[in-house]
Amino acid sequence: MQDSYVHKGKRKILIDYLRDKMGIDNERVLAAINKVPRHLFLESVFEDYAYEDRAFPILAKQTISHPSTVAEQTALLEIEEQDKVLEIGTGCGYQTAVLIAMEAWVYTIERQKDLHDFSHKKFRELHLRPKFQSFGDGFLGLPTFAPFDKILVTCGAEVLPTELLHQLKVGGKMVIPLGKTEEQILTRFTKRSEREFEREEFGAYKFVPMLNNTNH
Repeated sequence: MQDSYVHKGKRKILIDYLRDKMGIDNERVLAAINKVPRHLFLESVFEDYAYEDRAFPILAKQTISHPSTVAEQTALLEIEEQDKVLEIGTGCGYQTAVLIAMEAWVYTIERQKDLHDFSHKKFRELHLRPKFQSFGDGFLGLPTFAPFDKILVTCGAEVLPTELLHQLKVGGKMVIPLGKTEEQILTRFTKRSEREFEREEFGAYKFVPMLNNTNH
């Protein structure tokens, strides 16, 4: 598959939808989503629908999030250029690509081997370079590379993984869907001091569950 004028035109329509209908007003986030060819991260059967605001199945019984969810989560992080960002749940690599398009330094973990391998191959094909890509347990984060400016969890957690909060810089932000399997609340934590966190909630979403350990 290539990134054709038709695909670019559909992306422009998607950006207008995210801005006008979904209220996403972070122009850096919208510009990044406009750059990333979402259809290349999906099976070819979904190519014609890749720029609709829909989730699609990917490998390992996982899903790629709605573009509006990707935009919302990314906007909540308030990413600056060269922010050091830890992403929990690489998935097919689409969200990672959006973060890279925002010129963040991305460290990403995936626990499903099929998805880790798929995204690794996709990044090579598209000349995308995360700072570090790991197959491992997202609950543990990447303490070797901590602290991080931002942490993005792309899967729903029933309990707050406190180890990740420890890996945030003071002033840093973590965005995570919290709650039971049926529905999660998109939540942002801002680290005010080593022991103080501000917590904000941004509405109900449905994400695949966050699982510990790894799946070969």
